[in-house]
Amino acid sequence: MYLLLLFPLLFWVPGSSVDITGPEAVRGLERGVLTVQCRYDPYWETYRKWWCRGAEYESCKILVKTNGSAFGVKERVSIRDYRTNRTLTVTMKELRREDTDTYWCGIKRAGTDPGFRVKVTIDPAPTTVLTPTSAITSTANAFTDTPGETTGSPTVTSQHSDGSGVSPNLFILLPLLFTLLLLLLVAASLLVWRMVRRQRKAAGISPEQVRESLRSNQHFPSFSVSQGP
Repeated sequence: MYLLLLFPLLFWVPGSSVDITGPEAVRGLERGVLTVQCRYDPYWETYRKWWCRGAEYESCKILVKTNGSAFGVKERVSIRDYRTNRTLTVTMKELRREDTDTYWCGIKRAGTDPGFRVKVTIDPAPTTVLTPTSAITSTANAFTDTPGETTGSPTVTSQHSDGSGVSPNLFILLPLLFTLLLLLLVAASLLVWRMVRRQRKAAGISPEQVRESLRSNQHFPSFSVSQGP
């Protein structure tokens, strides 16, 4: 009976346990984030889980493992054990090209740990080539955009020596100013004329008398020359 129980162990290969499975290969982008999910069978919910790196299962380096709260984090790698659905999730952040390697998700237990191999490949981040047009647009946006601006576009008012920058309202105000000045001049003339008339009436001299006086003043006085004896 015991021999039958030990018989499967003769064909068991480390790292090929069916107690935990996952994707055979995953890919990520440089400077990005990569998430790997492994599922395990019932009965392993309370066991600690880990994530290690290395082509050889027996000598792989454990990067992170769960603690009592089914969560663990170290540097750029975090691990979480969702026991309700028996899912192990590993997240790798700030990916680098040198992160490309063979990884393992496994279960910590007495004896040999069950594990599953995952091939991780990190692709280079796409490079953006700026054309002359896009470079000019980017530079223009850098000068026109202001912090905290969410809607609308800035209004630019240019003033030139030829008067093209003068506000249209000025062309409406100028005729009104000239008309007002003309009315003031006419009013001042009428006021002066009325004052002159009042002064003449107050003096009691009629216009006819003034004219007669002017005419009489135009004649020269006559001189008599006496002749001697």
